[in-house]
This record gives sequence, C-alpha cells and structure tokens, in this order.
Amino acid sequence: MTTYLLKLGELTLKGGNRQEFEQILKRNLTTMLKGSRAVINCTQGRFFVHCETDRERQVEAVLDRLIGIAGWAKTRPCDKTVEAVLEACVAEARALAAAGIRTFKIEARRADKSFPLDSYGIMRAAGDAVCEAVPELQVDVQHPQQIISVEIRERAYVYGLSHRGRRGLPVGSAGRGLLLLSGGIDSPVAGYLMANRGMRLEAIYFHAYPYTSEEAQKKVHKLASIISQYALPVRLHTIPFTQIQVRIKQRSPEQWSTVLLRMAMMDAAGRLARRNRIHCLVTGESLSQVASQTVENIQCTESTARLPVFRPLIGTDKEETIRIAREIGTYETSILPYEDCCVLFSPAHPILHGHIDEAKALYESLELEDLLEEALRNEKIEKCTSEDADLTI
Repeated sequence: MTTYLLKLGELTLKGGNRQEFEQILKRNLTTMLKGSRAVINCTQGRFFVHCETDRERQVEAVLDRLIGIAGWAKTRPCDKTVEAVLEACVAEARALAAAGIRTFKIEARRADKSFPLDSYGIMRAAGDAVCEAVPELQVDVQHPQQIISVEIRERAYVYGLSHRGRRGLPVGSAGRGLLLLSGGIDSPVAGYLMANRGMRLEAIYFHAYPYTSEEAQKKVHKLASIISQYALPVRLHTIPFTQIQVRIKQRSPEQWSTVLLRMAMMDAAGRLARRNRIHCLVTGESLSQVASQTVENIQCTESTARLPVFRPLIGTDKEETIRIAREIGTYETSILPYEDCCVLFSPAHPILHGHIDEAKALYESLELEDLLEEALRNEKIEKCTSEDADLTI
C-alpha cells in the first residue's frame, strides 16, 4: 500500500468556512480518482491518499492536475516512536542517495506534542542517524538538494521528494463561468486560470459551417477535454453562427465587422449564461494583442454581455500565455491549422478605436434578435471529459 500526503495551501487561510472548501476539494479528488480504488483520509490540515502499488502512476497523474493543493509527496508512514521515525528517515535517505542526491537537511513538524522529542530534537536525531547510516549524504541547511520532512500527527510520516501542486482554490468553490472557447492559444489558458481560482466552467464555441471545418470543431472539443483534466467535466455549447456572420458581412462597414462579430458573440454568450444560471463570462482577451482588444473595442464588445466579463490574461504577454499553454497541454492542439470563424472573417484594416455609441448604433441596425435566438435553439451540447483529451483530430 502506498500513501501520499497532500498539503493544503491557500485553503488554510479560509478561517470559519475552511471546512466547506475542504469538502469541495475532497469531492473533486474523489471524482478524479474514480477507478483507481484509492482511499482518501483528511486530518489536521492534511489529505492522505492510499492506493495499491500498481495504481501509483494513475494516482500521481491526478495529484499533478488537482487544483487546490500546494504540494504532495509519497510518504513513509510509521509508528509514532523515535526508533521508527529514525529508521524511516534513514530509508528515505538511502532512496535519495540512490537517486543521486548528495546534500540534505531534515525538517520536522510535531502536531502531536506528546511525542518525546520536540521539532528541533527530531531534526537533530534524524540528521545524526542519516549521516551515520548514509555517509554519502552531507548536511546542508542553507541550500540542500533535498529535504527530508517528518510530520508527527496521528501517525508519523516521513517523506523526501516533494512535488509542487497546482495551488489555487478547489474547482467549484467560486461560482460558475461560461468560457468563450475558440481554437486559439489564449482562451483555453484563460479557462484554466479561472478554474485555478475555483471557478466551475462551461464553454461556448461559435461554429460557422461551412466556413469553418468539422476539424475545427473537433479541435475545440479536444481543448475543452484537456481543460477538464484540471477543471472537471466541461459542458461545451456549440452555437451555429453562420447566418449571423453573413448578416454582419452584408450590412456592416468592413472595418467594423470584427468588433460587431464580437458583440454578437458576447450577446449570445450572455443570453446562454443567464438561461443556465451561470454567473459570468470568461474570455482570453489580452490588452492590445489584436485589433479587437484595444481598450475602446473591448468597451464596445462587452456592452452586449450584460454580465461580468473576466479576462485573466488582460495584462499577460503572449510568451507567458504560451508557457502556460505548454504546461497544461493545450498548446500543441491550439496551433493545429484549423482556423475559427473570427480569423476567416477578419477585415484587412479593422477599426482600432471604435466609439461605443457608433458601435451600438451599428449593432442595432443589424437586427440580429431572431438570428441569435434561432442559433441558441440549435445549440449542440457535449460533455467533455478527461478521457476525450487523447482524441485524434
């Protein structure tokens, strides 16, 4: 049997409602571990996951993606005696030495004050035991290659190699958002960042067949599925938008077409969100990255949303967004050459600083009410899960 210790980060600051956050985290972890036969225990600000040895890889993959923990480590549980703790520290040190580690230090936390040694006493005794038993390891309290941690709780736990967690707040603890998901790099990252702040996501995609291909639609489905590896299952609403785009192209000044299309998308997304009791919209906009994302044009496009619009990338440059996309696994899918409708209908010389009054007047002149409602009636809803993340396009 293998035991993993999970460290709760930001959750420890939640005071009186901390238990509610912990319950949400446990529920998410239970969902993600489904099929692993793992057992979860919670005690004194720590979560423990117990699994059979042959399930370690599956469990560790889940812990790597779990939002809401500061870190995790495979532990050596042992009896709460000085002898057992020192023996476990030596065993962990031997494993570190075999992995090429040459310097270490001991850190100890004694939650159970009945243990005969205090924290400093544990560190001193364990350090001496390791140096005697594993001479190839040297103590370095300032810059150790690895830390051997000891925690004295209802049992004693010893662990060495620790893994950084996703941090953030458990998904589902901060309301629901509707992500405007395109096939590009930015919007999947925006969805991940909002999930990292505890938001439960649904996604909306605007499909303009035959101007956008079925491969483009599959690409978006896969992106939603990759996000679901962190954010739990994501409902994807695909909205047929061809007639609306044709109307905009026929009736609007060419330079305004992108802004008006964004206004129509915000309008449709806002209607869908309100009908599904979703609290806000989420977009991948970054200030001045493209013509539709200048301050003035953002003011125009959000005027039709009638809901709060969250833009977690608004002050982020493209290189940082790409770094996150690579980290979460969306980048390679995002750069597949299947363009969305925004790209295909972009004018050669878009307006850069649209005036909101002019934008509203142009939008009203399009008379999109009936077309929007028809598009929403014909939505296609799919449940995107982590199992779909390996979908071949």
